[in-house]
Amino acid sequence: MADAMEMMILSILAPQLHCEWRLQSWQVAFLTSVVFFGMMASSSLWGNISDQYGRKTGLKISVLWTLYYGVLSAFAPVYSWILVLRGLVGFGIGGVPQSVTLYAEFLPMKSRAKCILLIEVFWAIGTVFEVLLAVLVMPTLGWRWLLILSAVPLMIFAIMCFWLPESARYDVLSGNREKAIATLKRIATENGVPMPLGKLIVSRQEDRGKIRDLFTPQFRWTTILLWFIWFTNAFSYYGLVLLTTELFQAGDVCSVSKGTKGKESQCSLECKYLTVTDYTDLLWTTLSEFPGVLVTLWIIDRLGRKKTMALSFFVFSFCSLLLFLCIGRVALTVFLFIARAFISGGFQAAYVYTPEVYPTATRALGLGTCSGMARVGALVTPFVAQVLLESSTYLTLTVYSGCCIFAAVASCFLPIETKGRGLQEFSHREWGQEMIGRGAHISTQVARSHSGSQE
Repeated sequence: MADAMEMMILSILAPQLHCEWRLQSWQVAFLTSVVFFGMMASSSLWGNISDQYGRKTGLKISVLWTLYYGVLSAFAPVYSWILVLRGLVGFGIGGVPQSVTLYAEFLPMKSRAKCILLIEVFWAIGTVFEVLLAVLVMPTLGWRWLLILSAVPLMIFAIMCFWLPESARYDVLSGNREKAIATLKRIATENGVPMPLGKLIVSRQEDRGKIRDLFTPQFRWTTILLWFIWFTNAFSYYGLVLLTTELFQAGDVCSVSKGTKGKESQCSLECKYLTVTDYTDLLWTTLSEFPGVLVTLWIIDRLGRKKTMALSFFVFSFCSLLLFLCIGRVALTVFLFIARAFISGGFQAAYVYTPEVYPTATRALGLGTCSGMARVGALVTPFVAQVLLESSTYLTLTVYSGCCIFAAVASCFLPIETKGRGLQEFSHREWGQEMIGRGAHISTQVARSHSGSQE
């Protein structure tokens, strides 16, 4: 939720500073790009920290970093200061996806997809909350107070981190057997159930958080394909957000391609303050992500992770091609709504799949590098959705549609389908199995794990 609020604030802050500080268009665009650059630069670093020193440690540091610079940016006196401070905020946000790593390592196999998808609902809630907060704060207190109040969820999380447990899977891998058992006992006590039978064994220690482990023969192809999938997800998602404003202002694609917007946007110093109508449009576009979550939730355990991602990319590509038609505003809104719902659903499916496919030793780094590639996509997309759009609308739509077709194919070619599989613990083993029962089931599962069963 805090992550979404810090990202959503960019679309509210940019036009305000454009008017208040008389910024040129490239300066406004750079204010957005510097946040994504910070996220891109730090994603792998936070993943490495989480694999080396613990999921909770990496997450706490990134949250405190984001909170500090988020509040500090409210006191920026000039453009150069806010540029640097928002870049540092982006650097901290790069560690937020590690919350998914920590969360996934606590979830049982049968509930993992559903729970990770439901936590993504809070992204949509965060964007809606930020818009509502802006409606209340901007007309009276201004953008500085909006920045301060937007950091409140981070402050709440920082306080509640004292309650947050470390991943028991990570503790086992790092040799802290007693700490892992204490966490498991706490879970059993809070759920009112007895501890499972059996003995917790710490296997041999492995190097953790090494980038080369992502390119071992077992994971090389998976890593390359996932990087492209995450890049395309962010490239298409943020591209659609930017395109939506342009298309709504023009009425349809044909109007944009004919240049009917005229010369009114040529002056780089021309500015418009956001109105209540603008905030309402932002709300409506954001609401499309709720059905996206529900559709993905319904199909991900039926079709599997790979097919869900492929379907999301294909539907987005198809809706992009339908925009070639000279359609009215209502049809335009429907196609944009469906496209955004599915591309956000594909993003959520990638968040489910990525922690499942990597072993515990490299899980946080794997997710971090994928998140970093997503930020590269977010950095590139303004040059397509805004710069290329001025030259050719149809070429712009073709780029997004074609990229998603390739991503759909990449999703189908992923070597491993993680539906119904336990989280892998060690990179030197094949797929691990989760303990799904007690008593009579334990001996069976021990036998299977020793025989290397892939069931």
